Amino acid sequence: MPKIASKAKRLRVYIGEDDHRKRRNLYNSLVEKAKELDMAGATVLRGVMGYGANSRIHTATLLDLSSDLPVLIEIIDSEEYIAKLLPFLDDALEEGMVMIDDAEVIKYGRQFSKEQ
Repeated sequence: MPKIASKAKRLRVYIGEDDHRKRRNLYNSLVEKAKELDMAGATVLRGVMGYGANSRIHTATLLDLSSDLPVLIEIIDSEEYIAKLLPFLDDALEEGMVMIDDAEVIKYGRQFSKEQ
């Protein structure tokens, strides 16, 4: 199977499930903006437990079901494309945390073969 290795940036946005922007879930708005900017892809992960700036623990247990679970949006793309998304985050985030770090990416798949 052909593969390609490259350098990239990883953007991680930590928010709460109940965070909204213009009456829509913030994670939906963020993924749609990434798609609009033609970014490589975005993944939304819902946490089962966590706490943030307010130190209140949010959990997904049956006895203490929280409606504001932690959410992580992860995007891996070039530095140029990550930079295009930052003004949107500046405008959209009222609370949360953003992390950007270097990533080494290895892509696998037929679409990378030289015959195509």
